[in-house]
Amino acid sequence: MARDVLIDAFDAVASACETLAQLKGQVEDAARDLGFDYVALLHHANPGQRGRGHVRIDNYPPAWKARLRGGALIARDPVHRACARTLTGFAWDAIGAFVALSRPVRDLFELSRAFGLGEGFTIPAHMPGEPSGSCSFVTRAGRALPRRSLLCAEQLGLHAFEAARRLSGLVGRDGPPPHFSRRELDALRLVAAGKTDWEIARILGLGHETVRQYVKQAREVYGVATRTQLVVHALRDGVIGFDEALRPPGS
Repeated sequence: MARDVLIDAFDAVASACETLAQLKGQVEDAARDLGFDYVALLHHANPGQRGRGHVRIDNYPPAWKARLRGGALIARDPVHRACARTLTGFAWDAIGAFVALSRPVRDLFELSRAFGLGEGFTIPAHMPGEPSGSCSFVTRAGRALPRRSLLCAEQLGLHAFEAARRLSGLVGRDGPPPHFSRRELDALRLVAAGKTDWEIARILGLGHETVRQYVKQAREVYGVATRTQLVVHALRDGVIGFDEALRPPGS
């Protein structure tokens, strides 16, 4: 099946799924069509302590899942750490571009092979207000990575993760983020950079009282009492970005 046709067909089927179990079956079928044996679609949280709405769909070998359940391996999983450093899919044999190939990292990959996992390809999933996540397509031990399928796997993984978010009640759960004017956003970014109201007023050429009202109104929008809580909520919602918070507007 042509790549575009396969992606469109999967998107249509995934959008029609009414349960995570149905989606799991569709993702497993698509993985096999692409030449993979295993798939894992998940938020990077301890599977034994999942929060409300966290996504976890996988067909990994039961013994490997049992080994992961304690959470210690997840905390140092190099695949999860690599996801925090890129927005595009990556093959596991190229993970050294994102994570130092230390002895513990090499040992962890050796351990996964002992439990039946082979080569893998992972697509990161980043959404404000949620733990980082990913979709991984993996071969069984001894099988080569189907490199001709990687671009298609990347598209399928993104569609699959969005479908899982929908079925987990994450899509549209909290509504759109609040709206702020350009000047209010400038003030928010400077609050995130640690500036006082007086400093913000000087930088933006505004009155001190104007800035004080901007910050007060923003806290009221989120229902929080402190500037730190305000920044956390604004970053969570994607109202401001980490890079914006670290440099003044116009710098």
